[in-house]
Amino acid sequence: MTRQYVAHETLDGIAHVRLTRSDKLNALTLETLHELIATAQELRRDRTLRAVVISGEGQSFCAGLDFASALKSPAGIVRAFVPLPWRGTNAFQEACWAWRRLPVPVIAAVDGHCYGGGLQLALAADFRIATPDSEWSVLEARWGLIPDMTGIRSLAELVGIDTAKRLTMTAQMLSGKEAADLGLVTELAADPVVAALDLARRIAERSPDSVAAAKRLFNRTWTSSPRATFARERAEQLVLLAVANTAAARNAAFKKVTPVFGPRTLR
Repeated sequence: MTRQYVAHETLDGIAHVRLTRSDKLNALTLETLHELIATAQELRRDRTLRAVVISGEGQSFCAGLDFASALKSPAGIVRAFVPLPWRGTNAFQEACWAWRRLPVPVIAAVDGHCYGGGLQLALAADFRIATPDSEWSVLEARWGLIPDMTGIRSLAELVGIDTAKRLTMTAQMLSGKEAADLGLVTELAADPVVAALDLARRIAERSPDSVAAAKRLFNRTWTSSPRATFARERAEQLVLLAVANTAAARNAAFKKVTPVFGPRTLR
């Protein structure tokens, strides 16, 4: 599909995905949602992919949903709101959750505005690197709404329930520094894109299969019982013991050389 508001390039296994609607602070249109989903699905099929960095062009990461644009197409809103039964998400939710489905780490590089749907997109990443003066808000309360792009689940994983309620009920504005203090931001950096690409390269030095297994394990067991988590650990480890990339990592460690990995074995 032709993509107007989302661009990406992949170099050495690291994809840089950019929101390109900079003249509108990268606010989300219905088209942007579908482009985010299509981009994530395309990247998911690439077994040589090692990591993804998401950023916004211009002076904003993403200022949230562009209501004026979306309301021009009531039928489009209705279609986007209906979930697909085989994945359990609608288009608003999948635009964020599709990045959770990727078997590689996703790093959001945040500068400027990170509001509403933009914040939920950032929270769907595995890591968030932001400037200290970036602006964060669960902004939906300003419109009399609640986060409905998977943000409730993401907030629940990162902050206490009282903090999640307060942010959701008040639309409180936070600086990047304040967001980091609360646990919404992983790391602060003057140039988040440079820092995100550096982290992506460091992760790419490890086996793509063990990285994928680690992401699956954390995402699927974070709220599970210890017994269920232990069972999942065993299952993932048994697979890793049998794949070529694990042998490559082990042999390189013994020889004290840089390992050379092949494509990811599993999706």
